[in-house]
Amino acid sequence: MPAGPRPSVLYVTDLAYEARGRRYCDEDIHLTSRLREEFDVALCHPRDAAALLDGFDAVVVRNSGPVLHYQEAYDAFRARARELGARVYNPLHGRGDMAGKQYLVDLSRAGFPVIPTVDRAADLGLLPEAPEYVIKPKLGADSVGLRFVREAALPEGADGKLLVQPRIDFRHEVSFYFIDRDFQYALYAPHPDKRWVLEPYAPSAADLEFARKFVEWNTLDHGIQRVDACRTAQGELLLVELEDLNPYLSLDRVAQPVREAFVTRMKASVRDLLA
Repeated sequence: MPAGPRPSVLYVTDLAYEARGRRYCDEDIHLTSRLREEFDVALCHPRDAAALLDGFDAVVVRNSGPVLHYQEAYDAFRARARELGARVYNPLHGRGDMAGKQYLVDLSRAGFPVIPTVDRAADLGLLPEAPEYVIKPKLGADSVGLRFVREAALPEGADGKLLVQPRIDFRHEVSFYFIDRDFQYALYAPHPDKRWVLEPYAPSAADLEFARKFVEWNTLDHGIQRVDACRTAQGELLLVELEDLNPYLSLDRVAQPVREAFVTRMKASVRDLLA
């Protein structure tokens, strides 16, 4: 009997986006070449996704760049996807960066191991004393709008719009990569001033327990998540970011068997989403 039609995937990416220290396009060219082994794949820019998504069995959002550069188009995409009941990868109910950075305030308030974070002037006293503080937009990404200040303060009228955190003295940053809550690999930046010069990292059991707390909290059954953390001078891991919208994977920084295992697991995850 002839085989049935292959599932079709709309792969959302901005191949022209220029990220510091990373080549988004290379990663997506590789991933789409491998997804084509099982799916019919078409690429589109995030600004075009809303108009095209109803012609495909699933939509995979990958290296589409910071949403604030095309917020109106992204909001239209989310509304259209929900209207159609489209299968989106990652699903649109993520509680991490997909929904802005309110989660950092919520997790900090709930006592999770995150960099202490507040978003209201009345709560500035909850932050520990520090030589410097970080102020950044709640809807920011890729360090857009980030600045350092000597005193923890918020401009008038900025409540709920900006985040304030102490600037942490850390040894290194480390990222944990998951598919469908399954750990895949970890990478770290041994030099704090070179965030994207990454090397393979062998996490301890305690490291993985730390990362899994946030993956479980996020309740995404399908999709790719990256848990970014910093290790303080005292050796403690603190969450920096929970990337659940379009996390860059740094697949060029892992060994070929690890990259192959990741791609195989991703294909299985998309198949499961379509089942």
